[in-house]
Amino acid sequence: MTNLKIDYLEFQTPAMAETKDFFAKAFGWSYVEYGPAYADIQGAGTGGGFDRIEAGEPGPPLVILRADDLEAAQVRVEAAGALIVEPIFSFPGGRRFHFREPGGNVLVVWSKE
Repeated sequence: MTNLKIDYLEFQTPAMAETKDFFAKAFGWSYVEYGPAYADIQGAGTGGGFDRIEAGEPGPPLVILRADDLEAAQVRVEAAGALIVEPIFSFPGGRRFHFREPGGNVLVVWSKE
């Protein structure tokens, strides 16, 4: 069985500078920048990041779980009734997939490998 734990929360924002400034002032967070469209949150108590969107209303925070074995995790969530909405793909730092659970929430599972 693969170990799945909540590891990271990702927030969307159309106003990256203002969002980072607010959370820095309100909560003392700092950031590691990964280009103009992504900032990794430091000092929040759990992993997190801000993902810049072009316009419109941001969606709800994206819950990201970490797995020891990504393929086994995908098999497990599909067997439990999830719909894979984005198959496994690589990104800087690892690989991930997105799924929708039966209640409609979209979550992500990622792995460094």
